[in-house]
Amino acid sequence: MTFTNRTILITGGNSGIGLALAEALQSKGNRLIITGRNRDSLQAVLQRNPEMAGYRLDVTNENSLAAFSDAVIAEHPELDTVILNAGIMEAEDYTAERVKLDVAERTITTNLTAPIRLAAALLPHLRTQPHAALLTVSSGLAFVPKAANPVYSATKAAIHAWTQAVRHQLRDTSVDVHEIAPPLVATELTPGQSAVAAAMPLQEFIDEVVEILALNEVPDEILVARVKFLRKAEAEGRYDKTFSTVNSLDMKRRAAQIR
Repeated sequence: MTFTNRTILITGGNSGIGLALAEALQSKGNRLIITGRNRDSLQAVLQRNPEMAGYRLDVTNENSLAAFSDAVIAEHPELDTVILNAGIMEAEDYTAERVKLDVAERTITTNLTAPIRLAAALLPHLRTQPHAALLTVSSGLAFVPKAANPVYSATKAAIHAWTQAVRHQLRDTSVDVHEIAPPLVATELTPGQSAVAAAMPLQEFIDEVVEILALNEVPDEILVARVKFLRKAEAEGRYDKTFSTVNSLDMKRRAAQIR
């Protein structure tokens, strides 16, 4: 089932991967609904893309999520595809004399609790559609974690496991469940990330994802070629080496930023 002529909701669609994917999918004949926490950037996107619908939404606010879910279903009853994209990535230091948990709690709420809540609210509606889809956005770091971002990596591993389980539960319904697992992509998910030489150019990533979504049989896991280095590390017996590579590269990157 291809991703054309659909009504698609993308959370975090006002920047980065979410925005680029929204614009690419709209160009394929889909109707797009986006959310964003930042009012100014959301409005800028909607002004540039007047065919899109948009909602300001803080996914960490449980009451706002519930109100948004009711509103989007009422105003867009044809909604048949949800892409749970909104997320944050911040560094943590567990060697500190006093370990602070604010980053961990914020990351868990944004990357794990919020998509679960939104899926729970929207799935009853999606199941009424003859052909529907729920897509999560995990990360290559779900499979080989980055030591500087332990909770981010953990939330993405959790989303991967949750997606597999929900896919199995919904196997006899009209809702297909897919997982997009990006590699390091040139966005501003973290400061300066868009300029990192090792990052996959955003447009190349989006082009490859959209090509996969256009297949007659869309795979459960939507994997661009570059992320398979991480996704297949354990299966191919090179996990320890890959973990070392990922984290040594990160240390070099951070040292370069300090200089």
